[in-house]
Amino acid sequence: MTATVKTANKAVTMVEAIRQGLWEEMSRDETVFVIGEDVGAYGGAFKVTEGFIEQFGAERMIDTPISEAAIVGAACGAALMGMKPVAEFQFIDFISTGFDMLTNYAAKSRYRGCGSIGAVFRGPCGGGVRGGPFHSLNAESFFLNTAGLKMVEPSTAYDAKGLIKAAIRDPDTVLFFEHKKLYRLPRLREELPEDDYIVEIGKARVAREGKDLSIITFGAQVLNALDAAEILEKEDGLQVETIDLRTLSPLDKEAILASVKKTNRVMILHEASLTGGIGGEISAIIAEEAFEWLDAPVIRVASIDAPVPFAPQMEDYFLPQVNEIVEAARKLALY
Repeated sequence: MTATVKTANKAVTMVEAIRQGLWEEMSRDETVFVIGEDVGAYGGAFKVTEGFIEQFGAERMIDTPISEAAIVGAACGAALMGMKPVAEFQFIDFISTGFDMLTNYAAKSRYRGCGSIGAVFRGPCGGGVRGGPFHSLNAESFFLNTAGLKMVEPSTAYDAKGLIKAAIRDPDTVLFFEHKKLYRLPRLREELPEDDYIVEIGKARVAREGKDLSIITFGAQVLNALDAAEILEKEDGLQVETIDLRTLSPLDKEAILASVKKTNRVMILHEASLTGGIGGEISAIIAEEAFEWLDAPVIRVASIDAPVPFAPQMEDYFLPQVNEIVEAARKLALY
């Protein structure tokens, strides 16, 4: 890659879309800087920031020791002083090392009267790439119970660029999860607008219209949901609506409830393990605010309650698959 990310009239991958968004925000606002392990000279573990150090210099592309706690602490301090840090975790699994500062400081600083921590903490999440138990985490449920943190996870190149730009401009702390399986997936290549745009944090999108049942999901599972919806329409005549949450905190309750009222049958699909997952919170929202619209119980499809296996066959068994979604949807439709 060269020291530019301008790709007018060219279809780009999700990782390139994130690069574009980050590049544009650093060019627009001199207070934006990147901090993390190997983000400068090496260009990041997944090459998101390759070429940035030549353009923006070492003072804005800060390589750190292998200490996620130090990265989070430095980013929080810089944000409190008016800078706009974008902190990278090489894998989102290691965000646990900075959990205390994120939940006990960054999330609460505004409410404590010390000022908001306008920082972005981003990194690759998710399985399906044979990363094993230490490089495949989906961490959203760890932070769902912490007021003051926003969480987003895009499933398209357009959303990835728009959301990273929105996250950087947001005055509060944003956790930005990037499913690594989607980074360079050819299927997600698309041409992006040349004009400046953002995707609003807190707003879901209808990825596919339908009337027979709804699948509420996000991240890489959006693609599985869409594939399952095609099979169900072709083989069963079912029109399956797919809701891409995009933002995991705050959840777009209006979009969730509108889809429930439209189809009366709901599947909640996520990649993290079932127990304690975000699907439980979405189920509670539906039970409390849309119970009378349901014609069948809410179904949750998620990963097994276990560490992510490394062996390919075991990981495939562990993760939700298209055939599993199809069978669950058929049962839901017949209920």
